[in-house]
Amino acid sequence: MELNPAFWAGRRVLLTGHTGFKGGWLALWLRMLGAEVQGYALPAATTPALWQAARLAELAPGTLADIRDGARVAEAVAESQPEVVLHMAAQPLVRASYETPAETYATNVMGTVHLLEAVRRCDAVRAVVVVTTDKCYDNREWPWPYREQDALGGHDPYSSSKACVELLCASWRASFLQGRGTLLATARAGNVIGGGDWSPDRLVPDALRTWERGETLTLRYPHATRPWQHVLEPLHGYLLLAQALAKGESAAAAAWNFGPGSDGVASVAEVVGLLSALWPGPAAWHAEPQARQPHEAGLLALDSSKARSLLGWRPRWTLAPALTRTMDWHNAWRAGTDMQTFTRQQIAAFQDSAP
Repeated sequence: MELNPAFWAGRRVLLTGHTGFKGGWLALWLRMLGAEVQGYALPAATTPALWQAARLAELAPGTLADIRDGARVAEAVAESQPEVVLHMAAQPLVRASYETPAETYATNVMGTVHLLEAVRRCDAVRAVVVVTTDKCYDNREWPWPYREQDALGGHDPYSSSKACVELLCASWRASFLQGRGTLLATARAGNVIGGGDWSPDRLVPDALRTWERGETLTLRYPHATRPWQHVLEPLHGYLLLAQALAKGESAAAAAWNFGPGSDGVASVAEVVGLLSALWPGPAAWHAEPQARQPHEAGLLALDSSKARSLLGWRPRWTLAPALTRTMDWHNAWRAGTDMQTFTRQQIAAFQDSAP
């Protein structure tokens, strides 16, 4: 399957979380494809933010409200009458979930319930993609990648809340949606990197902030292994999946992994080593004893064979090019470049690159 601009041209899309890092990139890509995008999200959570830096409010109007407000969610769905719903609004941070567990569950679990309840009352909706995470699996710290049929779990509240979302999506699909022409899928991606991410407690943004201040970066888990990928990689998968759902391909209404190949699985220290070589100046770092830190998974990778076989999805940028693109974006922003134009150029380059 190929990404089809003819499919997206004029397509009504509701994108939750459109003011966030991944949501901003997806909003711009959808507009480049010709879709009519309506957003639903809180205001951008950081300053600076991709939403302001790339002037995305010009392209994707929407409702600035909380996904926990069921009445506002229902109103937004009823007003926009979307054909495709892409749900990305979430509390997305592991460490924040330790500080605000009840808020994390309310946002991630009940926010999704509010959205799906609104969807099942909207006859226009044909396809729903709910984005969860690679951390929704019951992590056994084993050395092989997780597949979609592996057990769900989650040690921390964030991971557990996303496993709950997977379960509730399966319930809504079976109980309410499969008999009315609305197909629902969930999507699990790896650790995304890319320009325009200023989130706290994420490796690349933390590194860039620290080195800009001329300080030494502290690594909490230097040996922890993750599946790293440029933000456009999973977004490409979400778009292909939404196309399949909207075309009525019932087999697509399931859970999907969108992770990098083995060349994208690397330790935190390895990623920082590659990133530091790209930084135009001193880029020191050191490890902090793990005993001071809350629990995080040590080993994690995804098996994306299903997406490769059935959707034709393939990773395009390996880890080194993904980090280079991320640094290129950040340097362009620091130089005062028009970041909407620059972000469009990176999306076009990704589309033109061979998988």
